[in-house]
Amino acid sequence: MNNQAGSGLRPAVKFFEGEKSLVLTGLLGFLLAVICGVWGMLNGGAVAPEGDVLKAFSFNAALGIFLLSTAAILPFSAMGEKGKAFFRWSYILLAFYSYFAETVQNFRGVNPRFVQDGTAFDTAVGSIFGLVALLLVVFYLFLAIQYYRKKAYRLRPELVLSIRYAMVAVMLSFAAGIWISVNQGRLVGLHGNIIWLHGLGFHALQALPFVAWLTERQSLTSPVRRTSIHISGLTYFLGLALIGWQTYLGNSIFEWTLLPILASCCFIAALVPVILMLRQKSYISKSL
Repeated sequence: MNNQAGSGLRPAVKFFEGEKSLVLTGLLGFLLAVICGVWGMLNGGAVAPEGDVLKAFSFNAALGIFLLSTAAILPFSAMGEKGKAFFRWSYILLAFYSYFAETVQNFRGVNPRFVQDGTAFDTAVGSIFGLVALLLVVFYLFLAIQYYRKKAYRLRPELVLSIRYAMVAVMLSFAAGIWISVNQGRLVGLHGNIIWLHGLGFHALQALPFVAWLTERQSLTSPVRRTSIHISGLTYFLGLALIGWQTYLGNSIFEWTLLPILASCCFIAALVPVILMLRQKSYISKSL
């Protein structure tokens, strides 16, 4: 039986359920990030000729957060055990290689993505890393499709609706990652930096399901819950689109110009349902 959080019954499916291995793989990213961060503070990030341990720090932390967020929502995909196992272990293996390539190569003084004058080993690691990055996109697309099935929607309608929006944002982030590869770097024009679009899109995996989680805990009707999620999802995506356009023009997203201001307004609008629900909860607690 599938139960709603607001029905007074315990949900049949919970966050992180059955995903211990994926969680541990995400936590490994944080451990590696700590090692890289401590090394960077003691010795500086740069490693001649082209390595940067601080880049490995940010990559490992980001991948760790991404894997933990994925582990949290994977139980709501409504996939069978074989399907989840296929995705889970494929992603774990790809993550292990990504941790290895990013961390080891930067410590060796090699840019793992764009190898210049490296050894045959470095070239092979970089080539495989490119394939791994592509497979990360393909397998995640496989996962994203699952949330658009009625079977998944019936598990937790509001939560799965928010995940659908988050998946669109994630695909935009992956597109930005491909853009970085094709562009041979994150910089565009004079001041554009693709990395902001790449990173902010992935954070939809935390922000949008959080909105849905809050709506489930409020005494709201189902249409009001869905409206709140639609507002957050649409405005978050619009904010990403505006940042992408600003970057494509070769401009910084921190300029006080039209596109960054509109993007900021969109992200603020995406948070409005959260603020209203938290205020309502606080008011109810004080009244009691």
